[in-house]
Amino acid sequence: QVTLVESGGGLVQSGGSLRLSCAASGRTFSRYFVGWFRQAPGKEREFVAAITSTGVLKSYADPVKGRSTISRDNAKNTVYLQMNSLKPEDTAVYYCNRFPPARDYWGQGTQVTVSS
Repeated sequence: QVTLVESGGGLVQSGGSLRLSCAASGRTFSRYFVGWFRQAPGKEREFVAAITSTGVLKSYADPVKGRSTISRDNAKNTVYLQMNSLKPEDTAVYYCNRFPPARDYWGQGTQVTVSS
């Protein structure tokens, strides 16, 4: 079983940047595709970005494309999400999970709040 812990969220002004981290326990982490997801108040959780096990292929949702970069360091068992040019509509709790997501892998998430 792999445990995923998100960090790096915070309060930032519109136009600012944040780097989120997803730290994993377990030796099998490097085999997994990993995704970032977010849930804004009153909305369904949505896909943000995903990366293959080797990090070669990446995919982004349209709302963050061009402003975000997903990456991973398998030696550190960590996946990152660099978010730039943040907008108030990016405000949400951000989660990482396997991709496609698995029910047992959801963590507590990290709050990102973007002020206008």
